Amino acid sequence: MAGQPRTIVIDPVTRIEGHAKITLHLDDRGEITDARFHVTQFRGFEKLCEGRPFAEMPSLMARICGICPVSHLIASAKACDALLAVRIPPAADKLRRVINMAQIVQSHALSVFHLSSPDLLLGMDADPAKANLWGVFEKDPQIARDGIRLRQFGQQIIERLGGKRIHPAWVVPGGVSEPLSQQDRDFILAAIPEAITIAERTLSWFKKIHERFREEITAFGNFPSLFMGMVKEDGGITFYDGRLRFVDAAGETIADDLDPARYFDYLGEKVEPWSYLKSAYYKPKGYPDGIYRVGPLARLNVVTRCGTPRADQELAEFKEIQRTAVLSSFHYHQARLIETLYCIERLEQLLNDPEILSKHVRAEARPNASEGVGASEAPRGTLFHHYKIDDNGLIRWANLIIATGQNNLAMNRSVLQVAKHFVHGERLTPGVLNRVEAVIRTYDPCLSCSTHAVGQMALCIQLVAPDGAVVDQVARP
Repeated sequence: MAGQPRTIVIDPVTRIEGHAKITLHLDDRGEITDARFHVTQFRGFEKLCEGRPFAEMPSLMARICGICPVSHLIASAKACDALLAVRIPPAADKLRRVINMAQIVQSHALSVFHLSSPDLLLGMDADPAKANLWGVFEKDPQIARDGIRLRQFGQQIIERLGGKRIHPAWVVPGGVSEPLSQQDRDFILAAIPEAITIAERTLSWFKKIHERFREEITAFGNFPSLFMGMVKEDGGITFYDGRLRFVDAAGETIADDLDPARYFDYLGEKVEPWSYLKSAYYKPKGYPDGIYRVGPLARLNVVTRCGTPRADQELAEFKEIQRTAVLSSFHYHQARLIETLYCIERLEQLLNDPEILSKHVRAEARPNASEGVGASEAPRGTLFHHYKIDDNGLIRWANLIIATGQNNLAMNRSVLQVAKHFVHGERLTPGVLNRVEAVIRTYDPCLSCSTHAVGQMALCIQLVAPDGAVVDQVARP
């Protein structure tokens, strides 16, 4: 009601992976005073894995998420490689890169086409009942089919290599469990031209509609922050292995050549009482001033090149958007499409390397270290797995730093910025509230992956009658 403070709750946030809500706090004039993104689910994989043999970790960690299981396979296996203190065979290195980039493609396709295209194609003010893939298909069947086909392309590669599309156990400590057959390689190569066509067609479409969203670009997480991503020695993009780089809002490098295995020297984590999602921050600037972003937007801000012809051309255009770092989180969408194009081009390069068919794909060893860190670039940003084992090779401690947690401070600031720009108490509409959700979708959060907050959990148990009335309640703050 007008004339008194009130709270608007958006529950659940739609078209994201996982469960979350947003609370908007308005003053007596109907203006936003605060806004928060609450992650309402808890999953404690760090504790669940204690006492397990370290060799089980990649397969176990893949169960964290059904959308990006390969990301956890890769980071976990790299942490186990460090425990073994081995260098994996060159063919295994390349095959891990292939399956990881296939993961990037299928996950980015899900984000762009299935989750965000209703906003982009139908508009932010579209009827909520039509803001889904069926509505997209009705409006533009080509875009709907392209999204399905591109995601299928990525998943088929995962299936060909790992044996199944979800939770493959093919990436193992020391390498991979089976070599790539020539038949499977040829199957993947035959599908690449169509995938490139789809990626280029979608990028062309997105750049044409870009101007329709000037107001959203201005308000969708458009603020100064740091950006972090993994880069090659030459500054090129990489999703599997490299050193970490931080750039500031001006696009200037403030920290470079950082060892991912020493992440704890420069990254801190904070647990807030109103969310199960940890907040990561850049330690030299403290909390919360050490806000930084990861993922496609951050990766394109920190790199100097992609390394494939089509993606390099798109990257050059992308960097023309802003002479400093590209700041608006709305541009995550375009960055995601550029990365998709790069991954498809790079897949073709890797699969045409004769070494990719080598039968030597695993290094065998016993544990030679008591601690190991694995890091890679997941679809949503940099991913860290950190394990400590006992003398019997059993996990005694584990820590996971997930990309979505690293974006948590930015997502909360973005929700507040969008709410202040669009939400006014006297004119609330579904389109206005959809924009508050849509800014979260730009980050493509994966909440199953990332909700691992530690400490005492808030707990509320309700006894609910058949008619929905709360009969009794016990709560722990």
